[in-house]
Amino acid sequence: MVKAKFDYTGIGVRDLDHSIKFYTEKLGMQLLGRYKIKETNGEIADLKSPDGDQKLELNWYANRGEYKNGDELDHLAFEVQDVDAALSELRSQGVEVAMEPFNAGNSRLAFVKDPDGIWIELEGPKKT
Repeated sequence: MVKAKFDYTGIGVRDLDHSIKFYTEKLGMQLLGRYKIKETNGEIADLKSPDGDQKLELNWYANRGEYKNGDELDHLAFEVQDVDAALSELRSQGVEVAMEPFNAGNSRLAFVKDPDGIWIELEGPKKT
């Protein structure tokens, strides 16, 4: 079993600016940062409620295509000590890998799929 701590929920959005405005102006969340991710050809925004512990990540992808209702859940993120080791362990247990590890900013990321196909992000310290 991989030791992992639930960190945040990522949802897919159609218009990043519009969604940031909604969550900050209507629900009082604070924008923590906004980043382009070349590996996914997209952009993300991290938000948090002033008194909350969980983060919300808004994900916009240039190549997403058409949305259907229910497509909005993008992924769940779990923090691990070592992304490559965790991925190797999960792979050995038959878990489907959705995206091999890569460095993004100060983090190392990889994605696996749960039994229903929901993407699970493994995030940890960047490897040099």
